[in-house]
Amino acid sequence: MEKQQKKRTALSWVVEFAGQKRSNYILSVLLAMMKVICGLMPYVYMADIVDKLLKMHSGVIEKDMGLLTASIVKMAVFWLLCRICHALSTTLSHAATFEVLANIRRQLTEKLSKIPLGSVLSQSSGTYKNIICERVDSIETTLAHIIPEVLSNAFVPIVLIIYMMTISVKLTLLSLLCVPVGAFFFALMMRGSQASYENTVVKTKALNDTAVEYINGIEVIKAFGKAKTSYDKFVIAAKEGADCFVEWMRRCNVYQNLAMLLMPSFLLGLLPFGALSFMHGNISGADFLMLIILSLGLVAPITTIASYMDDVSKMGTIIGEATEILEREELIRPDTLTEKPNGTDIVLKDVHFGYKDKEILHGINLAIKQGTVNALVGPSGSGKSTIAKLIASFWDVDSGSITFGGVDIRKLPLNEYNRNIAYVSQDNYLFDETIMDNIRMGDPNASDEDVMNAAKQCGCHDFIMQLEKGYQTVVGGAGGHLSGGERQRISIARAMLKNAPVIILDEATAYTDPENEALVQSSVAKLVQGKTLLVIAHRLSTIATADQIILINDGRVEASGTQQELIKNSPLYTQMWNAHIAVKEGA
Repeated sequence: MEKQQKKRTALSWVVEFAGQKRSNYILSVLLAMMKVICGLMPYVYMADIVDKLLKMHSGVIEKDMGLLTASIVKMAVFWLLCRICHALSTTLSHAATFEVLANIRRQLTEKLSKIPLGSVLSQSSGTYKNIICERVDSIETTLAHIIPEVLSNAFVPIVLIIYMMTISVKLTLLSLLCVPVGAFFFALMMRGSQASYENTVVKTKALNDTAVEYINGIEVIKAFGKAKTSYDKFVIAAKEGADCFVEWMRRCNVYQNLAMLLMPSFLLGLLPFGALSFMHGNISGADFLMLIILSLGLVAPITTIASYMDDVSKMGTIIGEATEILEREELIRPDTLTEKPNGTDIVLKDVHFGYKDKEILHGINLAIKQGTVNALVGPSGSGKSTIAKLIASFWDVDSGSITFGGVDIRKLPLNEYNRNIAYVSQDNYLFDETIMDNIRMGDPNASDEDVMNAAKQCGCHDFIMQLEKGYQTVVGGAGGHLSGGERQRISIARAMLKNAPVIILDEATAYTDPENEALVQSSVAKLVQGKTLLVIAHRLSTIATADQIILINDGRVEASGTQQELIKNSPLYTQMWNAHIAVKEGA
């Protein structure tokens, strides 16, 4: 087993994301620095004005309003520049950030198409929605605010403090005594914040999953009178989702208020000691006044940095939630075709496969010949669908191999291999588009006539034409405006339009009524001539004429052959066949 790749830090991901719009962020930071500097300059000129007023009052200099007017105008100019730089900085950072967030979402959706299906199915759809929407959106604060504002507000105070030290090192340090005191209370506030935030993430996920489950299952809930118990579960999840935030904030409130009160209180140390120094003649009135005003200029940047400390502490969890998908292992496939398959024979050799720590398939050996009809049958949970999905390259085998035309499918580019496979599952999915567009996904270059011909051959045309807008009818989210059987037939039409040499039907007729199932079976028989068909079905009568029936039991191939051969040689298949016939006759 290969050594697991070292997990990347949140900071490295932030650098990578910001690097997508590096020039915008650099310019945004520079403008943010200019904004802070421009925001401090009015304090400098204010000190100059007060100094001149005192000198005018004492008669040191002549009373001249022109001397004050110039400083007042400069204050106004720098205030205006501060506002302009802030607007430009935030505009640039937000414009860049929203593009980066869009790119992150594209990366996530592209990644989901490249990782094994088992990895995708390990989490609920509600969790993915939460990650791709809410978690990615949470990165906006980091990229649009923390990068320009924290960096700029951290740099400028350092320069300002150095300048204050040129006036008086002692008084500057005394004025900064409030910073470590405020930082101490911030540290108390931040204690356990990572665990608290992760708890809110877990509870929010649970609430999302419960909400999705409640909405999707509302029909069953009402039908079986479970509305109260199901709603109680949702209420509990909602209460826990709120309580975790309330408890966290309640625990932090006192420390946060003390920190925000004390950290910017620079005058507490400066005024008394500065007054003593002035009285003893150790500092001039002008310098003392300059220190007072400059220390007030430190309040805004220090407070801004402090206000983002909570976001900085959550950054690891926020980034981790959004990037965990990006760090998952992909199906390893080459980019170019180096060995061309010879035909479409599919062979599984000693295939072992499991989900997490549980092995499902135990040394599967079987061959599916080109142009034949093959059926996988067996008890529920025996591994039939898993075999079909391995053949469709939704997963990689743990050991053994699957070859297509004599070439290991792991040596074939994913797109190249996918063109050869048309897969229709029992849990088919339709997009919230028109019926025409959903079927055309099988072949984007197909004409309307091609789409309608595929629909006619799969028994879809008649019911489609009965809809108000025919082929232009929008099917709704996940095809919710159609019945289960209608969705299945459209999915089959889509697969047939793909015109792939190998077709996999994973219990694709599970929800069709007998009349439509017979129609679909007849259509499939016509459309798969000269192609390879692999069918998974519980209704054994529908695959009785298959060229090869493969009986799967407990993750192993128990028997294979024609219908007559299995009835003759396999007690398990005979038992399944008799049970099927009895149910059919009873119906």
